[in-house]
Formats: sequence, structure tokens, C-alpha cells
Amino acid sequence: MKRLVRHWQSLLAGILAVAALTRLPLTLPEAANPVGNGMTIAAILVVVVVLMQAIEESGPALRAVVLFLGAHIPAAMLLSGVAGNEGYMSAGFFLLIAASWLLAWASVSELSQIETRSTGLGWLLKLLIPAIFGAWLLIIWEAITRGFGIPFILLPPPSSIGTRIAGSVAILWADVQQTIFKAVLIGYIVGCASGFVVAILADRFAFLRRGLIPIGNMVSALPIIGVAPIMVMWFGFDWHSKAAVVIIMTFFPMLVNTVAGLAASGAMERDLMRSYASDYWQTLMKLRLPAAMPFIFNALKINSTLALIGAIVAEFFGTPIVGMGFRISTEIGRMNVDMVWAEIAVAALAGSVFYGVVALLERATTFWHPSNRGG
Repeated sequence: MKRLVRHWQSLLAGILAVAALTRLPLTLPEAANPVGNGMTIAAILVVVVVLMQAIEESGPALRAVVLFLGAHIPAAMLLSGVAGNEGYMSAGFFLLIAASWLLAWASVSELSQIETRSTGLGWLLKLLIPAIFGAWLLIIWEAITRGFGIPFILLPPPSSIGTRIAGSVAILWADVQQTIFKAVLIGYIVGCASGFVVAILADRFAFLRRGLIPIGNMVSALPIIGVAPIMVMWFGFDWHSKAAVVIIMTFFPMLVNTVAGLAASGAMERDLMRSYASDYWQTLMKLRLPAAMPFIFNALKINSTLALIGAIVAEFFGTPIVGMGFRISTEIGRMNVDMVWAEIAVAALAGSVFYGVVALLERATTFWHPSNRGG
């Protein structure tokens, strides 16, 4: 019974594979290009389930490899036959997709049980598990949109978006240069740096702290769609106005978080620094600023996403004929939904990389913090 509970995903996958045999072929009778490899795919899934019972006593690494191959080979075979049969896939197709997904889930469960002392292998596992999860989001998305024949204008499949990205590299790269390398990065650096400097001044002078923090909370609530047109009027249609929006969006989160972080050091530590005859700046550099680093990096991570959102939205209100926001607004008007999704995918990838770089810098800088110990 314990074995059944432990491997319930693979057992349920086997049940779904057997059930799919009663719902073959994979395509409905009226399909223009019938697909007839459903028996082979179901057999592969059943063999994997039986094999899992045979290697029960082996390590999680071997079980993970068997489950990984047993999930993704059938999934690739299923998706290879869906193009050209949009809306004509039978219930057997969806049962086999569900069975493959369950095996992938079991594979991730096995991978999470692998214990390793190797730093390189540990990082590989940390990347592999979310990669499998993300890949299956795309697989299910592809299967649903093509299997049910959802119109591309409502929700294009990932393969269509990938094709558009591959065919529009030059356009996407120009948009990335305009939006990210100019507006986002410059606005992010200026906004975060100025927020940090003003936070130090506000910590040093109480009247600044009492006056700026309430204003910061108010400005944080300002809508982008109200600020962006004003910045365009002030600074023109080029990237400068978008950078100004980013500065406004990133300045106050950095200010508020840094001020809170500078107050995080304990009274006992501050008393100890005073007993050493340390002045304000010595205490700041050696005690209070290191203690504030988790708060500062929290603001940097928040601002990494706010900056990208702010720049893209600001481009809706006036920009040269280049930029991610410009492309999204114009292509949706032309009903080129796949191009819109391509821009969204590039923006998501850029935002994830941006956030990841900041997170790595945080881990390297605040390795002493309890949240990073043993991680």
C-alpha cells in the first residue's frame, strides 16, 4: 500500500493510458490528416509505469530519468501530430497528454528527493525542476489551443509565438534596445541611486524623514497612465520620457525600504558602536548599512519589475516607431496577436533575467543573513 501511495502519479498515468486505448484513434473521423500512433504512445506509457515498479528499490536519480523520458517522448509524439488537425483531436489525445503530464510530475518529485553535496549538481537540479515545470506549461498550452481548435487570434499556441520570435529577431532586438537598454536601465539606475542617497540624508536629518516618507507613500499610489503623458509632454517622445517614468516609479520604493532598513539594527549593537566612540558615518558604514542590505535588495528586486512595466506602459502614450510598448499597441491594432505575445515573451524573459541577476547579487552580498544560510 505504501508503494501505491508513493507512486500514485505513475499509477494514475497508467490508468489513463489504458483508458485512452478505448478512445483511439487520436483524431476524430472528420480530420483531414488522421493520426494513428495512439497505440504506440499508450504502450510506451504503460511500459514506463510497469518499469517503475521494477526499479522501486533503485535510487531516485534512475527513477527520475525513466519518468522524464517516459513523459516527454510520448508528449513529443502527440504534439507532432496535432498540427493540421486543430479542433479534431479525440478524447484519447487528451487522456494521453494527461498521462504524460502525470509522469513528468512524478519525475519532478523524484528529482526533488535527490540529495547532493556538489554545488554544480545542486544548481543543475534547482534549474532543471522549474525548467520541466515551465516546459509542461507550454506543452499543455499547445495541446489545449490546437487540440480544441481555439482561434489563434484569441490565444495563439506557443509554437506560433516561437515561429514569430524566430522570424522577427531584428525587430525584437531593436525594441529591446530602445525599451530595456535605454529607458529601463537608465531609469532604474538613476531612480534607485537617487532614492538611496536621499534615504541616507533622510536618516541623517529627521525633518527630511518625517516629510518625505508620507509623500513617498502618496507618490507610490500614482497611476502610471496619469504620469506617463505628463512625462512625454515634458521630455519628448524619445526614451528620456520613459526613463523619467521609471525614475518616479523606482525612487520611492528604494527610499522607503532603505530608511526602514537603516532602522533595523538593534539597540544593543548601536550602543556598542557608541562605546567604541564611533561617529555617525562609521556606525552607518560598519553596522547600519550592512544590516539594511536585505531591505535595499528587496527594493532593487521590486524595482526590477516596476521599471520594465513602467517603461512599456509609458510607450503607449508617445514614442518613436520602436519600442516594446509601441510594438504591442500597434500590433494589437493590426490583430497580429502572435507578435504581441512575442513581445510579451521577450519582456517576461528580460524581466526574469533582470530579477535573477539582482537575486544573485543579493545572495553574494547578504550571505550572512539567516534567509541565505543553508540554502
